[in-house]
Amino acid sequence: MSVLITGSIAYDYIMQFPGFFHDHILPDKIANLSVSFLVDSMKKQRGGVATNIAYNLALLGERPRIMATVGQDFAEYRAWLEENNVDTSAIVAIADDFTASFFVSTDGKQNQIAMFYTGAMAHAHKLSFKEHAQKDPIDLVIISPNDPRAMVNYACECKELKLPYIYDPSQQIIRLNGEELADGVRGSTMTIVNEYEFEMLKNKTGWSDDDVAAQTETLIVTLGEKGSQIRTSGTVIDIPVVTPLRQADPTGVGDAYRAGIIKGYLCNLPWEITGKLGSLAATYVLEEYGTQNHRYDLNEFKQRYCATFGVIPPL
Repeated sequence: MSVLITGSIAYDYIMQFPGFFHDHILPDKIANLSVSFLVDSMKKQRGGVATNIAYNLALLGERPRIMATVGQDFAEYRAWLEENNVDTSAIVAIADDFTASFFVSTDGKQNQIAMFYTGAMAHAHKLSFKEHAQKDPIDLVIISPNDPRAMVNYACECKELKLPYIYDPSQQIIRLNGEELADGVRGSTMTIVNEYEFEMLKNKTGWSDDDVAAQTETLIVTLGEKGSQIRTSGTVIDIPVVTPLRQADPTGVGDAYRAGIIKGYLCNLPWEITGKLGSLAATYVLEEYGTQNHRYDLNEFKQRYCATFGVIPPL
């Protein structure tokens, strides 16, 4: 099946703070927050939500296509993606700008403070599915964090072209208003958010848990160390986490989880198995620093799934 992923492509600057953020944030002074954290390390990595999802989906045996905008500094990254079975033909380079950048600091409890520079991603709203749908069939679209205007346009185009889509607003819930979020969720094949984002989504739309679930075919809420919850057809399915062999860095874990979910969806697997695919895919990222430094082949993934859950998934 043909999967077209939209969203950010970025370089990640990952920093480690040896203490705990909460020790240095005064609740009664939060309205006048001014604090600096001295970090012990910084690494530059390939990142971005669209590319992270695509990389993990490629490890699972797919060849996903990405539609996004990047800067003049993207040539090496493009070559890396193609080497790893990701189709970059729909990625457009903006000559006079730089690829977006993500700056994140992680403390001793795996809490994170992050900021994102848009860069060339600001041009993403100029892209359209229409050209690509005419050339090659599109079986599933992923609308992940991107230029807010692009996310609004893409949801509208999916409905116009009758393209099934997964709505993953996550970090951009802050920039999207209630009406825009409601339009994105409404009619989606799947909506995926973490538990904090879920509360923000409900706050902005005025919807309840049941309201959100009623507007999308399947609602998935990730719960960190508590796993995830899938609501579909009136059924609630609790999905456990997979214990990592070691814990390195949580950046990109959610993107890998989404790749596992997409793989299960493409294989038309039961939701319980699909959720567990997401959990296992996420754990591989947690075990390595950076979002695209882990590797496995499909057979290795299946064997680890079997060792964890007692059955080999039909992938």
